[in-house]
Formats: sequence, C-alpha cells, structure tokens
Amino acid sequence: MRTSDDGEPTCAVDPVLLSALWDERWPGRSKLPYELRSIPDRWVRFHSLPRSKRYPETEAQYKIVLARHNTVLADLANDSAILVVTVSYSDSRDSYESRSPQTLAVHPDAVYWTSVCMDDEPDLESWMHLHVSRERWTPGCLDTLLRHVVDEVVANVVIADPDLRWLYHPYDGGMDVILPSATERDALRHRYHEWLSEHPSGQ
Repeated sequence: MRTSDDGEPTCAVDPVLLSALWDERWPGRSKLPYELRSIPDRWVRFHSLPRSKRYPETEAQYKIVLARHNTVLADLANDSAILVVTVSYSDSRDSYESRSPQTLAVHPDAVYWTSVCMDDEPDLESWMHLHVSRERWTPGCLDTLLRHVVDEVVANVVIADPDLRWLYHPYDGGMDVILPSATERDALRHRYHEWLSEHPSGQ
C-alpha cells in the first residue's frame, strides 16, 4: 500500500463513515457521477479546450486539457488531501470487484465504497460500483488518470475533498464542479469564465 509523505495510507477511507458523510452533505442526491450536475445552483461546467473542442488531437492540446484540470483542482484542493473515486460495473450488487485493468493500473489502492443501481433499461438491473482512495493532492498527480478520462478509457471518475464539500467530475470534454454554495460556485465560474460553454444551459 502506498503512503503519503506523512506516512498516512493513501486509501485510509472508512466506507461507512463516507456514506454517512455523503448523506449529511448531499442528502437525497445520487452518487452516480453523471447525475451530480442535478444541483443547478451549485454546479458549473468548464470545457477543457478552447472553443469547446471536445477531443485533443496533439500533445499541445493534451497539455491544455491537463493544465485546465490541474488549475481548477489546485484551486479546490488548496494543497490538501483529496478523495478519488473510480468505478466498476455489473448486473449484480454483489459483483463489485470488476474494475477494468486500465482503471486498476491508474487507481490501484482504492477500496470498495458502495454500489448504485443505474436502471439503464426496464427489467434489467445494472449496477455501478464505487471504489475510493484518499490521496495527497499535488499538481499533476492525477494526470495519467485524467488522460484516460480524456481518451474515454476510464469514465465516471469523481474527485472530492475528504469532507465532501466539493465534488469534481472530469469527463472527456471538460469538468463538472459542484460547490458548497451558489456564492462559491459563482466565484469559481467568474475566475475561469473563459472556459465556460457558450450554450445558454452551461453545458
């Protein structure tokens, strides 16, 4: 098991306490990463390339994508610890040890947290299983994982602070950020307004 500079295990997360904290911070809210933006007064989306280009085609564009992710994450994390969540999928709540080799390679120390039914189709159970670790934030520490997200190799990643005050969902075209209040959301949106979508909905 990897440890941080102060000797703390990177995956020192209690899943039961984390679930209780989620219910306190985000009562009634889904843990499905792609549904986090259902809190419109605290949600903002930034695009990861100029002119809302979705996919990088050159190394220079990958550098822009990673720089934007690291800039916003550094603003949120403030040189502190973070939680990193990756997922696996199955048709049973109990079959959660099935993360892809690519996910395991970039997030090896995660522990199983919880499972959420996706209900993709009628009469067909489909489950997303969340696996979490606690990491020390340093700029660039998640670049390999984020690049996998950009390339659609890994999906449904969530990054958060250990108290779940803010949530960060990177996707292949940008990032959804959920802040503790509308005021903090507005301040973050103002700081990085050049990265906002031009679409009226903010998507």
